[in-house]
Amino acid sequence: MKKQLRTFVSRRLIPPLLATLALSACGGSDDDPGVAPTQTAVTPIPFTPEAESTRAQDARTFAVAQTLPTLAAMAGAPATDRWTGVLNNASYMVEVPKNWNGMLVMYAHGYAGEGANLSVSPPAIRRHLISQGYAWAASSYTKNYYDVRAGVEDTNALAINFVDIARQNGRTLTAPFKTYIIGVSMGGHISAAAVDEENIATANNRIRYNGAVPMCGVLGDTELFDYFAAYQTAAMREAGMPATSWPVADWATIGPQVQAKLFTSFPTVAAPTVEGMRLKQIVQNLTGGPRPLFDYAYASPLQATVWGTFGRDGKVNGILNQDLVSTKDIVYQLDADPALSAEEQAYNASIYRVQGTPEANRLRRDGLRWIPKTNAQIKVPVVTIHTLGDMYVPFKMEQIYKRRADTNGTSNLLVQRAIRGISHCDFTIAEQVSAFEAMTKWEQQGVKPAGDDVLTPSVVADPKYGCQFTDNTPSTDDSANLLRVRASLPQCSAP
Repeated sequence: MKKQLRTFVSRRLIPPLLATLALSACGGSDDDPGVAPTQTAVTPIPFTPEAESTRAQDARTFAVAQTLPTLAAMAGAPATDRWTGVLNNASYMVEVPKNWNGMLVMYAHGYAGEGANLSVSPPAIRRHLISQGYAWAASSYTKNYYDVRAGVEDTNALAINFVDIARQNGRTLTAPFKTYIIGVSMGGHISAAAVDEENIATANNRIRYNGAVPMCGVLGDTELFDYFAAYQTAAMREAGMPATSWPVADWATIGPQVQAKLFTSFPTVAAPTVEGMRLKQIVQNLTGGPRPLFDYAYASPLQATVWGTFGRDGKVNGILNQDLVSTKDIVYQLDADPALSAEEQAYNASIYRVQGTPEANRLRRDGLRWIPKTNAQIKVPVVTIHTLGDMYVPFKMEQIYKRRADTNGTSNLLVQRAIRGISHCDFTIAEQVSAFEAMTKWEQQGVKPAGDDVLTPSVVADPKYGCQFTDNTPSTDDSANLLRVRASLPQCSAP
């Protein structure tokens, strides 16, 4: 990584710098009258940045609403100033309490699909933020699809322009003395990437946040897409129709046949057939290992969302030019024992391996990678929350991120919390507020909060795992459906 960054810096910055140094070395200065100017001619070193290749995403156009509806005040909340507008072809929302505490929270929204229209939304914990005096701001980003690069750049740009936006709307503010970033799903990826040193060094819009709360985030960055491919190839193998090439040709025909072999019903209740039981165990291990609520999650309609990613190549719908996805390092396990049996060794040796192109998501010469990395190279507090049953962005993402932090020696700045939910990002307001408050208290007062061990298999498999930070206390802003689903799950107080 350090070698790659040195290469990036040398290609992007050093040639112009050398030209400047050559000029100053060969000529005198008006600021230094004791040095006689020389008449030696200087030829600047030419520097033309190497052109980056274009991709499908570059040719797509997106429509931003030039005039957004007024952001309505929240009933029963403190008085605020609220502004909407457009910055660099991304719409935004900004809210600043009348009794602003001088701190700003940037909110990064999740995946918005592949439509042409851009949209922006407030954070779920909006009421809490303004009640505590925090200002918040959110961007639509300039692009849809899984464009984390745009999400980081546009969120950073909005943070940088916060004071100017206030001034343009008639309110004079000093620069925030603390700026935090929070986000969900793809926005969790964005918020984790925004505080990662590689991305701070390579972004075009540069800002250092004081802390982050990635929620249900894609903390394994591109390893999420490896998981989708691993699940698909395992399903095909278990159905007796193993993959022999990638991407799989005619998946639209093959997919329903694979499903019929492995599930008695799909997708309302994904109930496995006899042939599908081993796949269930494989997927459990692919998503984070034995843990509470997995059975509920596997049978949930979220299965259809996961299967909806199958049949694609590894270019992430045109975000990349080359196929990135690889399953060559995936270890398939057929039971709950981490040790590989002879049968498992044979399985891993024989299953089709998807071979990605390492250069597909290399460092770029013009800013962030196409899919920014979450290397856990962090210098500020990061508190994450993740539901145990999430199969779309699985709990395994937390385990990947923790291992990266351990490798980089940054685990002292990371706290992770498991939440007993079965869907994607189905947190209560209380759980989100708790994580945010834990991060800010840690950053402001040096009080490191409690978290969960996400790596020890016996801990994660405990029936009570996730109880410590699960909070089903209802609030005004909670979804009624979420509360109904939570009530149907095994409760922490149950034996």
